Amino acid sequence: MKLLKAFMYAFRGVYTFFSRDPNGKLELCFAIIAIATGFVLHISNTEWIAVLLCTAMVISLEMINASIEKLCDMVEPNIHPAIKIIKDIAAGAVLVSAVVSLIIGLIIFLPKIFEQLN
Repeated sequence: MKLLKAFMYAFRGVYTFFSRDPNGKLELCFAIIAIATGFVLHISNTEWIAVLLCTAMVISLEMINASIEKLCDMVEPNIHPAIKIIKDIAAGAVLVSAVVSLIIGLIIFLPKIFEQLN
């Protein structure tokens, strides 16, 4: 029963993130586009692994970032230099993962797109 409750809380967290966080909605759109493109271009199993891992990494880090921001805002509602550093570092983690994921996506998809155009 505890395991079932844990899954329910986790699914509620995922739902809350995607329904309330604007960045979550945007990243969900990018994930859908990447996955749909993978189907259209018939990417390999290895490429699927890379696309899905990148998608999960970016979304997971954005969920952590959103949680850190909410927690920081509860702890210190006023602007505080230490809180700003914490938020900036968390946002930076999302940026790094998004840029790396974009590069990996380009490596996977661009050759296949060019191949389709020729």
